[in-house]
Amino acid sequence: MVDGGGRRMTERSASLSPKSATAAGTLIAIEGLGDQALVKAAKAELDDVPRAMRGGCSVWDASGIFGDLVIAADDAGHASARTLLLLYAADLAFRLRWEIRPALNKHRVVAAAPYVGTAMAFGRAAGIDVEWLKNLFLFAPRPNRIKTVPAARGARDRSGFVEFVCERLAAHPDGPKRRELRDHIWAELKR
Repeated sequence: MVDGGGRRMTERSASLSPKSATAAGTLIAIEGLGDQALVKAAKAELDDVPRAMRGGCSVWDASGIFGDLVIAADDAGHASARTLLLLYAADLAFRLRWEIRPALNKHRVVAAAPYVGTAMAFGRAAGIDVEWLKNLFLFAPRPNRIKTVPAARGARDRSGFVEFVCERLAAHPDGPKRRELRDHIWAELKR
């Protein structure tokens, strides 16, 4: 499949959303583990873009919704995988409205770290129905490019979306082990 700019698109990017990528700007999805690794990869992608064309890097929890969940602590109860995905979708809608689409409309290049692929991988790893996941993220435009980034070996970065959800679900009495879920998410990202 070829996008409007004549670039070859992968099947993976084509399956993320039925909407075509925006014609105005370029959206680069940086998917993977570890917030620091994703932000570093996003900045590296933008370094190759002329400064006047850079639209910036949009990172998870721009809305502060996950920070609010941390502050609520035990009073909020244990969030399920589905609840965490709904919160991620709400945060992504915020990012699209206030960070990503305005830059794309100005014909800029934007890196989203992470974007839909990481959340989809988490959902599949957590046993959420794939059709439900696809429907959840129908609002998100398809990226022009996707880069999948593994966390650095031995990295202690626990600030990313994947690390957050692994920690939250591992806190459940019958929840998965943090490392096992993280490894399962990585395996889902690579497929």
